[in-house]
Amino acid sequence: MASASEALPLAGLCVLDFSTLLPGPLAGLLLAEAGARVVKVERPPGGDEMRGYVPAYGAASANFALLNRGKSSLCIDLKDPAQRRELIPLLETADVLLEQFRPGVMARLGLGFDEVRAINPRLVYCSITGYGQHGERAARAGHDLNYLAETGLLGLTRGADGAPVLPPMLAADIAGGAWPAVMNILLALRRRDASGRGCHIDVAMSDNLFTFAYWGLASGFATGQWPRPGAELVTGGSPRYAIYRTADARFVAAAPLEDRFWATFCDAIGLPADRRDDGRDPEGVRAAVAERIAARTAAQWQQALSGVDACASVVASLQEAVADPAFAQRGLFERDVADGGASIPALPLPIAAGLRDARRSKPFPELGEHCAQARWQTGDPQ
Repeated sequence: MASASEALPLAGLCVLDFSTLLPGPLAGLLLAEAGARVVKVERPPGGDEMRGYVPAYGAASANFALLNRGKSSLCIDLKDPAQRRELIPLLETADVLLEQFRPGVMARLGLGFDEVRAINPRLVYCSITGYGQHGERAARAGHDLNYLAETGLLGLTRGADGAPVLPPMLAADIAGGAWPAVMNILLALRRRDASGRGCHIDVAMSDNLFTFAYWGLASGFATGQWPRPGAELVTGGSPRYAIYRTADARFVAAAPLEDRFWATFCDAIGLPADRRDDGRDPEGVRAAVAERIAARTAAQWQQALSGVDACASVVASLQEAVADPAFAQRGLFERDVADGGASIPALPLPIAAGLRDARRSKPFPELGEHCAQARWQTGDPQ
């Protein structure tokens, strides 16, 4: 963990964040945790829509608090030219601008890349949208589920009734939006160090999802054999990568793909030697494994598989996972988001401890609490 005397990697950088909800705010949080000063520009009267989400936490929501820990907040009506002009001092000195309006909205407000570049040619300007800044879908509304559906990923999941299964995570917003935004911002800043010039980054969440289908693309492009839902190695076609029901209606996730793990797994569950040849009879082997797993409870399998190097796990609830001592030992929930005398654990983030702000407790901003110009021009308000 970075010490108080050790400079954070993004110390001294200023980020103007015009985004709301998840992708942009999460990208801004990552930058803030690495030392950047992130100033949220929110619209009156309510600010970021996520402030009103449930469950409530303090004057906002717990969702908002987790995603906006340690940031500043300005409340400005961007449709009012006089109020927009108040942003000019910040635009002149900012290093990064984040926005996730539909293409053309910022330009109509006089804050498009060309307009802002004329004020500050060193600015790295990052736009996050569902479909990118150009193309036939660019102006279309969408959410995470739409992007997964249109890129073929959702179609590779199948429930017992054959229908696609709703994913439990917002993969497009986070892995297709926030992560690529931060990656490209850091690359652009690195190039700016050499050239002195900023640039416009076009992050299209749907585009970035194709990377997750690398194995399916490899097969389709090279052989013309495109993956089928429920039929390929990691989509349900193998007993070595499957979910099995326990005696108490819980589940074991088994992923012993390699032969050495498969042998260890079969030994651990007591699968007879003559029922292990999944190359000859995959469905018969699947049924045999399912029968063995169904004979014991999740707790019994937790004990039986503990310490066994077989790539098999009992499926945990989120509550169980948070309480898991193995994750606690990693320090995932040691930081918090403060609100007066109350606090909740901060969001775990993929930033190495030595590159992240060492402060254990930081607040989230009240709407417009840093609107006094003298405050938003003078470093970290926290």
